[in-house]
Amino acid sequence: MRFGMPWPGRDVGREAERAGVGAFCAGEFADHDAYLTVAEIVANTEHALAGPAIAYAFARTPYAHATALRQLHAQAPGRLFLGLGSAAFRVNRDWLGVPPERPVGRIAETVGAVRAWLRAENGERVRYSGEFYDIDADVRAPVLGRLDIPVLLAAFNTGMATAAGRTADGVIGHGLFTGSWWNDVVRPSVERGGHDRGSHLLEHGWVITAVDDAAPERAIVDARRMIAFYLTVRTYDPFVAHHGWEQPVARLRAAFRAGDTDAMARAVTDEMLTKIAVCGTTADAKDALARRAGSLPRDVGYFAPPSFLVSARRRAAYALSSLALLDSVPGQE
Repeated sequence: MRFGMPWPGRDVGREAERAGVGAFCAGEFADHDAYLTVAEIVANTEHALAGPAIAYAFARTPYAHATALRQLHAQAPGRLFLGLGSAAFRVNRDWLGVPPERPVGRIAETVGAVRAWLRAENGERVRYSGEFYDIDADVRAPVLGRLDIPVLLAAFNTGMATAAGRTADGVIGHGLFTGSWWNDVVRPSVERGGHDRGSHLLEHGWVITAVDDAAPERAIVDARRMIAFYLTVRTYDPFVAHHGWEQPVARLRAAFRAGDTDAMARAVTDEMLTKIAVCGTTADAKDALARRAGSLPRDVGYFAPPSFLVSARRRAAYALSSLALLDSVPGQE
C-alpha cells in the first residue's frame, strides 16, 4: 500500500513527498474546493497520486467533474484519481439545492456519465442515457481522447459499498473505519457488487492520525473529539450498532447538542479510540498500526489529522509527525 495524506499545503506537502508519501487527496467543504486543491497538489509535487477524496458528486454535473480532470491530466498524466461522495441528505437539499433522494442510484449514474466524458475519443459523440442523466454531446473541437482515470466512491454502509463494487473502480473508506467494519461489512459488500467484473477494485481510506511526542495527551483528545464529531451523524448508526457503542454515542450526541466539546471527547471510550484512531506518541502510533495490519486500506491509506477544533498549524504539525510512521505500513511503496 501507499502512505498518503490529505494535502497539508505546499511546504509540508513537498517535504512529505520527499520523505516517501505516495498520494495526496483533497476534500471539500464550504470554504475549500476539491479540484482547486488538486490543482495545487499537482503543481507542487512530482510523482505522488492526486485526486479528490472526496468531491461532492452532485455539486457539479458529470461534465464539470470530467472537464476539471482533463485539465489536471495535462499537468499530471497518470497520477490522477477521482473520489466521489454522495454527501449527507441535508447537504444536498439545503446547501447544494439538488434532489437528496436515492443517492446510491444517482451516484452510480454519475460514475457512468463522468466516464462517458472521460473515455470519449475525438470525433465521437459523448453519450449516456439513464434515469438521472441524458447526455448526447457532439463536441466538434479535437479536445477529447480516452482517459482511464480511476473513479472511486466514498462508501460507508452496505448499499454504497455494493454500488462501488458494481459501478466504480473502488472504494474510499471513512476515518471511522475499524478493522471489523472493513473486513465484515465493507469489503464483502464491495466484493458482492464487483462479483462479475473480474477486475481489481481499489481501496483507499482515511485513518484518523494525531501524533505528538511532546504533548501526546493533547493529540489523544484531538482524536477523541474528531471521532465524537463524526458520530453525531446518524448515517453511522449501523456502524455504532455493529460495535455495540450505542450508550457512549448517545452521551456524545447529548454533549454535542449542549455545545460541550470536552464532554463529547470524554464520551469516546478507550475501546473506540483504540479501534478507530492512531494517536499519542510515535511509539503508540506504530503499535496501533501494527495491530491493524491487514485491516488498513489495501492500496492507499491517508493518515489524516483531526480537523474538528484543530488549527491549521496543528494539523500541519500532525502531518509532519506522521512521516515517522512511513516504515510502519506493511508493503509501503
